[in-house]
Amino acid sequence: MWEIIILALAVPSGFLIAWLAKDELIQGRKWFRILIISSILFGIWFYLIGQSYIVWVFGFILIVSLIGLIKSNDKKWVMRRI
Repeated sequence: MWEIIILALAVPSGFLIAWLAKDELIQGRKWFRILIISSILFGIWFYLIGQSYIVWVFGFILIVSLIGLIKSNDKKWVMRRI
């Protein structure tokens, strides 16, 4: 029960981090993709070996980085510095 509530807090955390780092979202697209892929792979790995709490951590990282990747493509959200 508590795990789902904490996992749901990843959504506002992702938006907060994306808002605080608007000017760095475009440069971080490569790293967001790396975080998403590694979170999925490590989440599956730790699920298979039975470490359920670590799977929730990787789920949190997955959601936060997915929101950052989505917001990096939103032209109204990001700011480019000249």
